[in-house]
Amino acid sequence: MTLTDQLPQTADPDSLYEAFAGWVQDGGISLYPAQQDALIEVVSGSNVILATPTGSGKSLVAAGAHFAALADGRRSFYSAPIKALVSEKFFALCDIFGAENVGMMTGDSSVNPEAPIICGTAEVLANIALRDGAACDFRFVIMDEFHFYADPERGWAWQVPLLELPDAQFLLMSATLGDVSFFEKDLTRRTGRTTAVVHSTERPVPLHYSYVLTPLHETLTELLTTHQAPVYIVHFTQASAIERAQALMSINVSTRAEKDAIAELIGNFRFSSGFGKTLSRLVRHGIGVHHAGMLPKYRRLVEQLAQAGLLKVICGTDTLGVGINVPIRTVVFTALSKYDGIKTRHLKAREFHQIAGRAGRAGYDTVGSVVVQAPDHVVENEKALAKAGDDPKKRRRVVRKKPPEGFVSWGTATFERLVSAEPEPLTSSFAVSHAMLLNVISRPGDAFVAMRHLLTDNHESRPTQRKLIHRAIAIYRALLAAGVVEKLDEPDAQGRTVRLTVDLQFDFALNQPLSPFALAAFELLDRESETYALDMASIVESTLDDPRQVLSAQRNKARGEAVEAMKAEGIEYEQRMTLLEDVTYPRPLLELLEAAYGMYRRGHPWVADHELSTKTVARDMYERAMTFTEYISFYQLARSEGLVLRYLADAYKALKQTVPDEAKTDELIDLVEWLGELVRQTDNSLLDEWERLRNPEAEIAAPVPGDDRPPAVTSNARAFRVLVRNELFRRVELAARRRYFDLGEMDAESGWDATAWQDALRPYFDEHNDIGTGANARGPALLIIEQLADRWNVRQILDDPAGDHDWGISAQVDLAASDEAGTAVVRIVDVNQL
Repeated sequence: MTLTDQLPQTADPDSLYEAFAGWVQDGGISLYPAQQDALIEVVSGSNVILATPTGSGKSLVAAGAHFAALADGRRSFYSAPIKALVSEKFFALCDIFGAENVGMMTGDSSVNPEAPIICGTAEVLANIALRDGAACDFRFVIMDEFHFYADPERGWAWQVPLLELPDAQFLLMSATLGDVSFFEKDLTRRTGRTTAVVHSTERPVPLHYSYVLTPLHETLTELLTTHQAPVYIVHFTQASAIERAQALMSINVSTRAEKDAIAELIGNFRFSSGFGKTLSRLVRHGIGVHHAGMLPKYRRLVEQLAQAGLLKVICGTDTLGVGINVPIRTVVFTALSKYDGIKTRHLKAREFHQIAGRAGRAGYDTVGSVVVQAPDHVVENEKALAKAGDDPKKRRRVVRKKPPEGFVSWGTATFERLVSAEPEPLTSSFAVSHAMLLNVISRPGDAFVAMRHLLTDNHESRPTQRKLIHRAIAIYRALLAAGVVEKLDEPDAQGRTVRLTVDLQFDFALNQPLSPFALAAFELLDRESETYALDMASIVESTLDDPRQVLSAQRNKARGEAVEAMKAEGIEYEQRMTLLEDVTYPRPLLELLEAAYGMYRRGHPWVADHELSTKTVARDMYERAMTFTEYISFYQLARSEGLVLRYLADAYKALKQTVPDEAKTDELIDLVEWLGELVRQTDNSLLDEWERLRNPEAEIAAPVPGDDRPPAVTSNARAFRVLVRNELFRRVELAARRRYFDLGEMDAESGWDATAWQDALRPYFDEHNDIGTGANARGPALLIIEQLADRWNVRQILDDPAGDHDWGISAQVDLAASDEAGTAVVRIVDVNQL
């Protein structure tokens, strides 16, 4: 039975509250006083600002808001800052209200969008508010993690609904809102509803704060001995989190029985080489790692082990404030300062409390602990002074360590200030864009009046508003000059004085906003070109967000190779440094696409909101014939493999959605299938969740602990053929460069070490100077495959300069082993001339 079945016959406040409270009670839950107060205000028709600590049941109040809207026959919208949190709430609300009553909109996924309850990102809600204005049919708007209102890049999306939805009832929720008196008055003025502030510092699980002067391993030993685990150790870089986890391996964290339980839950989970092997060793010891750069399946495994009570220690980053699903009793801060991308500074009170608030598990702990470590140099000084004892002479002789240069220090005063401080007041981050104007112009009514309201009645200061007005005027003039909008001599039937001359899809500014440009750019390519498929991929990649860590690694690799080449040419150091400034990461089709983008912007000026960025990651991996693991190793991206895979998944989805059928060639289809299978075999959760959201009725099983196995890699014959071709061509490339050692590393287990490869290829190089590695060399014409029941017999023909094509590499592909490994398992049989 769902909550929908509990809807009362009359939607008066008393009936609503009693029905909802009865459902809660039947579930064995007792409402906290703050929940009761908030729910009473919700069913009474008031806006509610719910500022209560983490773990105090704000989601239950949100469910009450959806319930009240349903009872009134109206729609409600739940918004959150990240897609993962939106997806999590979507499935949770499906369980509560029934799948037929819940939909989701995140830009790249749309499920049941006409449902009475919608989950979506803040940007989706802002887009709806801009396009529909006061005509929007959402009776209730729930905005979770509302402190994102102050985010410099995305804060506009939290502000727009407040400005544009005067008929909605709002529920704003966060554990770290600070002073909300401004929002209380502003919401009441705009909506005509009373606005109730439900604020409580009383946590279901109270927190105990302490500042310690002991080394971290001693602090951790004390916490484990006094049964204060699970412990989350907070770091402010991914590298330091991993290094700390490895350093803690010397501590006996888990008992033998606990380690056995961990191994049992891990089951057949597939850890790849590189970081996967490191994580496997750590979690089997009882230590987890959790940060945004990990593969999703690794983060999920750590969360599952933690939820089962099997991980005593988790080393992670400060991203645990949003969307993390790890039960924690104790939070340990390794620092009270962080580098924010511009400078190193002390934590803000909001940041400190957002992280600290994760301590204490409701239903498990009577108290949560927050421990702050003193700086390392302070800890060492205290240790030296303690060794000196009470002898004044010895204490004077102690040479005190100084903090590192540029270090932003903290101490007990910083600690005490952060503990007692209220979160800083939220500051406005309003912004104007082409998309905003286009959305407003597309709706009925006078766009000038609507924009005047947006620009002069937002939360910015008057000087900032004037700047926004000037920008809006400049954007409008550009749209007018491009013919995208036109003035009307008389208002039309819907009251418009200006109108769009183009049709825009609802989510044109949300999901791959440069896709229309990509469609236009496809026409510039020669379908008969040898590089057509790769160039199509490059166009799509140019529309994706930059994976900065990958591009930085590519640039470093390119500069390293350039330095070696310049040294070999005898170029002097000073000249080398000058020349290096021009060396960057590969940017295929740079001139073509930048020229095309400039032309496209003239007729579609709104694309100026989004930057075109030529780059190659998916194409680079394909051209290098590398597996995901090899690519990560090649660019030393172990700490960012999650980011790399998410980028590849985005590239795959963009290729699937953007390239029209008539533009696809066999090679392009092969490339797309290969990319999808590569992502799926590395971490199938990324694509399976996408498919599950796009098609909720599809039978795609949710992930279960200890089993991350994707479908058999051989089941997708087209993609598997590419994997086989890549494995063989990788060896062709190494053979062409006479990299016998690398060849031996790949094939030593099948009896082909470096010497064997060198001996086998010597007769070829006696006859020919080189081996071709161009487009023809990797084409399907030079790969012969005999498909048998348990194996494929393959022969990769070498592209010799004479064009005889009589030399080749013969191999067998073990199908069962390939399914187990998630990639083509190739065993070399011979290198010979036929």
